[in-house]
Amino acid sequence: MTLRWFRNSPQALEDVRVVTEEMKNLYYKRLLPVEKHSSFSQFHSPSYEDADFDNKPMVLVMGQYSTGKTTFIKYLIEQDFPGSRVGPEPTTDCFTAIMHGESEGIIPGNALTMDPKKPFRNLEPFGNAFLNRFQCAQLPNQVLENISIIDTPGILTAAKRRLSRGYDFPAVLRWFAERVDRIILLFDAHKLDFSDELTRAFLSLRGYEDKLRVVLNKADRVDSQQLMRMYGALMWSLGKVFLTPEVLRVYVGSFWSEPRRACDHYQLLEVEEEDLLADIRNLPRNAAVRKLNDLVKRARLVRAHAHIIGYLKREMPSIFCKDSKKHSLIYQLPVIFTKIQQEHHVPAGDFPDCTKMQERLLSQDFSKFKALKPSLMVSLDKLLSTDIAKLMPLLQKQEPKKKSLPGVLDGEFLGTFRREHFQRHPFKERPAGEDESGEKDPGSGWVVERLKPKYDEIFFSLCPRDGKVSGTKAKEWMMNTKLPSSVLAHIWRLADLDSDGALDNEEFALAMHLIEGKVEGHWLPRELPPHLVPPSKRLCESEEEEGV
Repeated sequence: MTLRWFRNSPQALEDVRVVTEEMKNLYYKRLLPVEKHSSFSQFHSPSYEDADFDNKPMVLVMGQYSTGKTTFIKYLIEQDFPGSRVGPEPTTDCFTAIMHGESEGIIPGNALTMDPKKPFRNLEPFGNAFLNRFQCAQLPNQVLENISIIDTPGILTAAKRRLSRGYDFPAVLRWFAERVDRIILLFDAHKLDFSDELTRAFLSLRGYEDKLRVVLNKADRVDSQQLMRMYGALMWSLGKVFLTPEVLRVYVGSFWSEPRRACDHYQLLEVEEEDLLADIRNLPRNAAVRKLNDLVKRARLVRAHAHIIGYLKREMPSIFCKDSKKHSLIYQLPVIFTKIQQEHHVPAGDFPDCTKMQERLLSQDFSKFKALKPSLMVSLDKLLSTDIAKLMPLLQKQEPKKKSLPGVLDGEFLGTFRREHFQRHPFKERPAGEDESGEKDPGSGWVVERLKPKYDEIFFSLCPRDGKVSGTKAKEWMMNTKLPSSVLAHIWRLADLDSDGALDNEEFALAMHLIEGKVEGHWLPRELPPHLVPPSKRLCESEEEEGV
């Protein structure tokens, strides 16, 4: 697989559980009563539920159609998932949540929103038009034990903008953007046009730029000069849309497991992909921090919202001229925001967008608003000033424990490994895919045997010493296949049966067989099946079992 995850010790898992439970208790005790009293969910997002605190980190993958979203997901989990289809045309109009499950299957959207263990119950207000295009693909997968991935419909180009999806697409994106840990936005290196729907999708991500990672995909299909121009054009276009002084990080890569096309920026792609995968791998470690950060942002917004509703209720007349006063207050909302800032010392950045707030207030009955309740506001202030601060030592306590855990499969082929590492293991270890590659032979023979003379010629051309090719020489030759480093890392783990950092002629033949199988499009096995184990290695294994 491409990703490798931290396997937390029981104590580390207990620390995470303690932090999550404490956040949940604080939300229900201090924040939720203020949300209900001020009708927060009618203006902003629905109330949190248990699943919003307990769910695994989520990654939202989005982009225009044919940018490689589905292929990118397959690259991360190293296998197909139910309902996936790849093509140059828009192949799906569904939101698909790819999650871990004991068996493969698809759960339709309406049933999914009824499951209290899934964090999707609050999607119900978007109606059947959306829920008929929402599904969950479950499958057993090691990566999905640690994260969940949300695949989105391809964003339509300008030529297709007349088509209607039947639901509020930007609103759905914003719902997910609020709850996910990372947003991966993919662009095709051959088409950087910004359609109207893409621009609206960007606007729905406003306020969540810290979660956003932009990927210029399929970068092996252009030369370095073209890549430089496209990179600059993409950065310029993103700057115009997001209107932020900070420059968004744009990763350059080619995220699929097939051989890459020959290009003079191959090493750049390797480094960029390693950076992005490292960022995704850290999500489980940082999940508790992200949830705490989102809780604080929500609490600040709730505080500002409660003051706004309380002010409007206070200014409304009891009997006469209610409609005219309502419209007058809506018109004066920017001035009201300023008064609340000065009177209650609420930072300007905590307030909602004034124009959107005015639009939502038009459909509200001000007579049903409730007056500001001082006891609730005192409780909310205590949450922000004291309770959250008490959780920080718990987060800092668990971080060293996670860092001290043994490394787990990075899946990267180390082009930057120090020389001394090559003596033992020139590639990082990683888990395999699901299916077997190459030929299958249920008998006792070795399926690589008939091709071994061809592989031996290559083996001896590498000038082996003491009957083995060193890890350095083998690595240099394997890199010429242009397979991604994550794939080569796994092939090395399967082929180096004695884990000595070098390959004898049988191990080299096995590595060649796996490489050819992968180039032909087969999935690599998770562990080496018996028919691929060289006969001499089988003898060693049987002797060890007998205690010889």
